[in-house]
Amino acid sequence: MADDYYAILGVPRSATAEEIQKAYRRLARKHHPDLAEDKEAAKQMFQKIQHAYDVLSDPQKRQLFDQYGPEFAQGRNPFQGGQMPNGMDLEQIFGRGQVPGGGGFEDILKQVFGGAAGSPFAGGFGGGPGTRQAPPRGPVKGDDLEQKITVPFATAVLGGKHQLSLQRSSGKVENITVSIPAGITDGKKIRLRGQGRGSPNGGARGDMLVKVSIAPHPVFQQHGGNLLVEVPITIAEAVNGAKIDLPTPHGEVTITVPPGSNSGKRLRLKGMGIKGNAGKSSDLMVELRVVLPVQPTERQKELLQELSDSMQDQDPRADLKW
Repeated sequence: MADDYYAILGVPRSATAEEIQKAYRRLARKHHPDLAEDKEAAKQMFQKIQHAYDVLSDPQKRQLFDQYGPEFAQGRNPFQGGQMPNGMDLEQIFGRGQVPGGGGFEDILKQVFGGAAGSPFAGGFGGGPGTRQAPPRGPVKGDDLEQKITVPFATAVLGGKHQLSLQRSSGKVENITVSIPAGITDGKKIRLRGQGRGSPNGGARGDMLVKVSIAPHPVFQQHGGNLLVEVPITIAEAVNGAKIDLPTPHGEVTITVPPGSNSGKRLRLKGMGIKGNAGKSSDLMVELRVVLPVQPTERQKELLQELSDSMQDQDPRADLKW
């Protein structure tokens, strides 16, 4: 009887693609020959798991297996006359003129299922002398790994290095340095070539995909490729104008607050934002915010009232309409 690929992976026939992938990864780790005492038995089981996943992860192969698995196991051709059920021509799957061997059923199955080692279709269907053997499967690349890291806001703006620790399947803890490009955005992934899982049969290692989260800054934030910072100013600075000191990623600078500045007014500092290529950086947007005393004294209240009385001819809500 042909292998039941669902049973091999331990999933129901209704399993989703994601469930199939999770089951494959779990079993592949469990039966990896490098980690087993009985390496030969583990290798055979690993090949079964690999082939089951190859079939069930491909929608077309999975559909054929679901419909005609028992027929394949008994060596009978369910596509008599070159026509599939429901009126679907083989050329719709393989392309006109692409059915190998002139349309032979054995060749068709080998094209669909790959003729991989451990496949129930490897070596033909008669099992007798002269049947063609599928070539052995070549080295396969190891699985990719996914890791999440959180980097400081300054590292995301200026670029830098970040260390992460990874425990390999062998139990060894490995420290890996990740280069963070300046200006990286939250959720961006960085691919580290050859830092994934090892190949089961001598192929290249998989890659590592590092998803980057950016720790928030108390006052600065990324804004459309630039930096944005909200800067508090006093009423006197807003009315009369002032020169104030402002820290930036590139050092402290002195900016000029124009007289009559209201909350929400923005100033642009060229080249003082996110570090870029060739020594160029984006801009720093400075948004002014007028602040009042949290607990004003009686004298301060009197002065503010005098200021308000002197502005009776100005209606700050004149343009506020529905």
